[in-house]
Amino acid sequence: MENKSHALAAGAFVLLLTALLTALAVWLTRDTRELRVYEIASKDEVTGLQAQASVRFKGVTVGKVSGIGLDPQASGQVLIRIAIDDSAPITSSTFATLGFQGVTGLAFVQLDDSGESKVALSPDGGASARIPMRAGLMAKLSSRGEKILQQLEESSSRVNQLLSSENQKKLVTAIGSLGQAADGLARLSSVAGQALPALAQDGKATLQSFNDSSARVGESADEVRASARSLRTVTERMNDKGGTLDQFDAAAAALVGTGQTLNTSTLPRTHQTLDDAARSVRQFGRTAAGVGENPQSVIFGNAPIPPGPGESGFSARPGTP
Repeated sequence: MENKSHALAAGAFVLLLTALLTALAVWLTRDTRELRVYEIASKDEVTGLQAQASVRFKGVTVGKVSGIGLDPQASGQVLIRIAIDDSAPITSSTFATLGFQGVTGLAFVQLDDSGESKVALSPDGGASARIPMRAGLMAKLSSRGEKILQQLEESSSRVNQLLSSENQKKLVTAIGSLGQAADGLARLSSVAGQALPALAQDGKATLQSFNDSSARVGESADEVRASARSLRTVTERMNDKGGTLDQFDAAAAALVGTGQTLNTSTLPRTHQTLDDAARSVRQFGRTAAGVGENPQSVIFGNAPIPPGPGESGFSARPGTP
C-alpha cells in the first residue's frame, strides 16, 4: 500500500513538472511583437506553402503565414493570410512572390517593393489590406514550359537533320578536302622557301637597276633645270623695256599705220582708176564691135538710124522705103 502511494506521488510530480516546463516553453517562445494582418490573393498555384511558413521582406523574416484558403470573393483564387511585424515597411507598391527553400520544396512568401509609392498600405473598409501576388520563377517556368518544350523539340529535330547520314558524308568529304588543301599549302610553302633566295637575288638586282635609273633621272632633272634657267633668262630679256617684244610691238604698230594709210588714201584712188579703165575698155569694145559690123563707118560715119514703126518712112522690109 505504501509503495502504491509513493508511485502515485512520483507520477503526480512528473506530470506537474512536465506542465511547468511546457508553460515555461510557451512563455519563453511567445511572440510579443505587434503584428499586422494582410491578405494575399493569388491566381497561381501555391504548392509547397503551408501555415506557419515564413514571410520575408527583401530576404529578412518579418512574419509568418497564419492561414491558407480559397477566396470567397473570387472563384478559383487562393487567399493567403499573413501576420507581419509592424516595423515592416509595407506600402501601396509592395508585392508578393512565392519562393522556395533549396531542394526541400518548402515555399515561403517573399515580399518586395518596386519603390513607386511611399504611402503605407492600410486596411480598406475594416477588412485586411490586400497585397498583390506576382508570378514567381517557378510560375513563369510552368507557364512557358510548353513553349520551351516545343522549341527543344524543334532544336532536336534540326540537330537530327544536321547529323543525317547524307550530311555526315558531306562533312567527311569536306574534312578530306581540307586535308588536301593543307597538304597543297605545305607543298607550296616548301616551294616558296626554295624559290625565296632566287627571288631575293632578283629583287636585289631590280633595286640596283632602280637606283641607277634614279641617278640618271637626277642627271636629266639637272639638265632640265639648266634649260629652264636659260629659257627664263631669254624670256626676261624679251620682256625687258626696249627688248624683242617691245620692238615687235613697234613694228606691228607701224604696219597697222601703213595699212590704215593704204585703206584711206591709196586704195580708194586705185579703185577709181580701175573703174575708169573698165569704162574705157567697155567703150572701146562697143566701138570695135560697131566697126566690125559696119567698117565703112570709119570713112562715111555711122548710117542714120532707120525709122521705127509709126514714123514716116518706116518699112516692114528693110532696105525698101
